[in-house]
Amino acid sequence: MKTLKQWQWLSNKENEVILSCDNQHTLHIFILERDIFRVLIKKNQSLRLNRTWTIAPHQADIAWQGRDRMSCDGFSLPEYQVTQHSDALEITTDQLKLTITQPLQMQWATKVGNEWQTIAQDRKTGAYQLSPQRDDVAHFMQRAPSDDYYGLGEKTGDLNRKNRRFEMRNLDAMGYNAQTTDPLYKHIPFYITRTESGVSYGLFYDNLASCWFDLGNELDNYHAPYRSYRAEDGDLDFYFMLGPSVLEVTQAFTAMTGGTLFGPKWSLGYSGSTMRYTDEPNAQQLLEGFVDQCHDHQLPCDSFQLSSGYTSIEDKRYVFHWNTSKVPDPQAMSAYFHTHNMKLAANIKPCLLHNHPLYQEAKAQQLFIQDSQYDTPEISVFWDDEGSHLDFTNPNTIQWWKDNVTTQLLQNGINSTWNDNNEYEIWDRDARCDGFGDPIAIRLIRPLQPLLMMKASYEAQTAFAPDLRPYLISRSGCPGMNRYVQTWSGDNRTNWNSLRYNIKMGIGMSLSGLYNVGHDVGGFSGDKPDPELFVRWVQNGIMHPRFTIHSWNDDGTVNEPWMYPQVSDIIRSTIQQRYQLMPYLYTLLWKAHHANQPMLRPTFLDHEHDERTREESDDFLLGENLLVASVVYPGQREREVYLPNNHLGWYDFYTHQWFSAGQTITRPAPLEQLPLLVKAGSILAMNPDTSVMNTQDDHQRTLWIFPAKGQHSFSDTLFDDDGESTRYLDGHHCTLHVTVHSFADRIEVTLHAEGTYQPSYPFIDIQLAQQEQRYLVVNQQTEHRQSLRYSLRGDL
Repeated sequence: MKTLKQWQWLSNKENEVILSCDNQHTLHIFILERDIFRVLIKKNQSLRLNRTWTIAPHQADIAWQGRDRMSCDGFSLPEYQVTQHSDALEITTDQLKLTITQPLQMQWATKVGNEWQTIAQDRKTGAYQLSPQRDDVAHFMQRAPSDDYYGLGEKTGDLNRKNRRFEMRNLDAMGYNAQTTDPLYKHIPFYITRTESGVSYGLFYDNLASCWFDLGNELDNYHAPYRSYRAEDGDLDFYFMLGPSVLEVTQAFTAMTGGTLFGPKWSLGYSGSTMRYTDEPNAQQLLEGFVDQCHDHQLPCDSFQLSSGYTSIEDKRYVFHWNTSKVPDPQAMSAYFHTHNMKLAANIKPCLLHNHPLYQEAKAQQLFIQDSQYDTPEISVFWDDEGSHLDFTNPNTIQWWKDNVTTQLLQNGINSTWNDNNEYEIWDRDARCDGFGDPIAIRLIRPLQPLLMMKASYEAQTAFAPDLRPYLISRSGCPGMNRYVQTWSGDNRTNWNSLRYNIKMGIGMSLSGLYNVGHDVGGFSGDKPDPELFVRWVQNGIMHPRFTIHSWNDDGTVNEPWMYPQVSDIIRSTIQQRYQLMPYLYTLLWKAHHANQPMLRPTFLDHEHDERTREESDDFLLGENLLVASVVYPGQREREVYLPNNHLGWYDFYTHQWFSAGQTITRPAPLEQLPLLVKAGSILAMNPDTSVMNTQDDHQRTLWIFPAKGQHSFSDTLFDDDGESTRYLDGHHCTLHVTVHSFADRIEVTLHAEGTYQPSYPFIDIQLAQQEQRYLVVNQQTEHRQSLRYSLRGDL
C-alpha cells in the first residue's frame, strides 16, 4: 500500500472541488447537502467501478444499470465557500467545514454557537492508501478513547462496536454465535460515531468489495490511536454525514439509500414457518394442517412462509420446481390459506445445482455468472452439492427470473417472495458478471447480486398485482435493500445467548437503515427451545417489526405456538397482544416509510442527553413510546429497568402506575408477562379486541392517552388505510392528528382526521391512563370522566 501525500487544488465546478494527489490521482469533494460531504479518490484518474446501486436519495428505486458514480442527482447541492491558505484548503457550508492539509489529511468541524468545533480528523500518518500493483484501498482516522461507534448493520456482540474488528463478506453462517461470530449475511459498510461532545456523524463507504473495519482492536506503536477501513478492491468513496444526533445520522443514511418499503399490514402479523413441513412427504397436508391448528387454538396468524423443501428432488433444492408428490395441488393449497385470510411467501434461491431441470436451459441462455478463465458457468458449492449462480446484472437473467416468479409462484397463488441463500459465496474472485454489457468481476459487486435479485422479485410482484403493495423478504443484501424487503438476522442458534444478542443485532441493523427487521423466534438451529425459553422468545419477538416463528431443530421437532401445552395459553395471549398493538405497529411502519423514523430504537436514540442510556443493556424502544424490557435469562421473574430521563416519567403498560424518569425500577416478570413501560406524554393506539384472527379482523380502536403530570403539551399522528393497496398515495387513508394539552384539572385532546378512507371501526374510544384523575375534553366536548368516544364518520 502506498500513502497519498501531496495534493494541489485544481478546480471546482458546481458542487465539486477537485484536487490532484501526488501528480497521479485525483481527489473529488462533493458538497451534497449543508451537512453531507462526499470524498472520492480516482486512482490514476479512473474508477474501478463507474456505477453505484446503493445511492438513491429520496427515491423509491434506481435504474437496473445503476447510477453514474459521479452523479449528484437527488441532493440539494447547497451554497459553499472554498478558501485557500498557504498550507490548507477549507470547504465550508453553514453547518460543516472540511479542512485539508499537507501531507493529505482531512479534518471535519461543525458550528457550536459561533465557533467551529473539530469533530473528526484523519490519522496524521498515512491516512489514505492505495495499492500500486493491486486494487485494495484503505482509510485511517484518528480514534478518541471517548468515541462510541454504532451501526455496521447485522453484527454480533454489543451494540457499541468500540474496540472491535469486523469483516464485511456475505456468508451463510447457519447456527452462528450471536455474541462473537463474524462475518454474517449482510454487507453494510456504514457506521456512526458519537463524540464526547455529543455530536454524532456517519461514514458510509460506497464499495461492495469485501472490507474490514477496525474500531480500536488494532494497535501500532508508530501511530497515534486510530481506526481504519480497508477494502480488498473497489474505489475509496465515502460520505460524511453530520447529525448532530445519532437519530439524524440514521435518518440521513436511510433517505440517501432510498428509504423504507411500505409493505402491507399483513406483513406485520404473525407469520408461521418451519423447514420441517416442506421437507416431509405429506407437505401439503401438514401445511394445510397449520391453518387448521391456528383455527383450533384460536391463534391469530396472517401468513406462512414455505421453506425450500417444496422444490426438492430427493434431498436437494431446485428453485422454481414444485415437488408435486409433496404438494400435489399448489393452487388448492394456496386457496386453502387464502380462505382463512392467510398469505403465502415462498422460498427462492439464486443458484441452480448442476442437475437442476432448468440448468441446461439457463446455461444455453448464458444466464449464469461466468468462470474467470473459461467460457462456462462458474461452479460453486451450494446446499451440499455444486451449482452455478444466476447473474442479475444480465437483462436476460432478470427477465427469466421474473417470468418464473410469475408462472411458478404468483400464478399458483403465492403472495410473496422469500429471497434466501443469496450470499453469493463464489470462490472464483474474478468470475465474470455481465454488468449490463460492461463486464464486472464478482469480487467488486458480490452484495449487488442479492440486491438485484430482490429488485427482480419486486418488479415481478408489482407487475402481477399493480394495485397491491408488495411484501418481500431477503436474508442477504447491502445498503438499498431497505427499498425492497423485510429482513432478519439469519439462521440463529437456539439458546438464551442468541435471544439476548439478537436484540442488539436488530437495533444495530435499525441504526444502519434496515428498519423492518426481526429474528427467527424460538431459534432456528440446534436443540428445540425449552418451554421457558420459547415463551420469552415469543414475548421478545412480538416487539419486532418482523414476527416469525421458524426452526430446523436437530431432533426433527417443529417450533409451533402449541408445541408445549403447559404454556400454550401464554403463547396465545402473547400473540394476541401483538395484534392488540397492531394499530401502533402499523403507524410505526408508515412513519418508517414516510419520515425515515426507525421502528426499533436504542434507548439513547431519543434520550441522548441521558448518559445512562448509552450503557449496554437488553432494553430497547419500539417506536418512541414503548419501552421493552425483555427477559433474557432463565428463571428470571423480576426485571430491573432503567427509565430514560425524559423529564416526564413512564407508565407501567399493564397497571398504568406512573414512575419518575431517570431511575432504575424493578418490575414483576412472571412467565406470562413481558415488562413494558409507556412514555408519559404519549399516545398508544390499540385494538382492544382479543378475539381477532388476522389483521383484516380490525373493527375496534382505542387511543390510550398517557399524559404528563402537571402542564404539558404533545402531539402525534396515527395512520390507517385498507392495509394493502397503493390507494393511500391518492389520499385514500385515514390520518389522525392528535394534540394533547395537560392542565392541573383536565386533559384536552384535539383530533383531526384527513383522507378519504373510512375504517371499519366507526368510533375511536379515547381513554385516559387508569390512574388519571383529571377529566377529559375531546374537541371541546367536556365530560367529567376519563373516557369519551370520537366519531370518525362525522369528521371525515
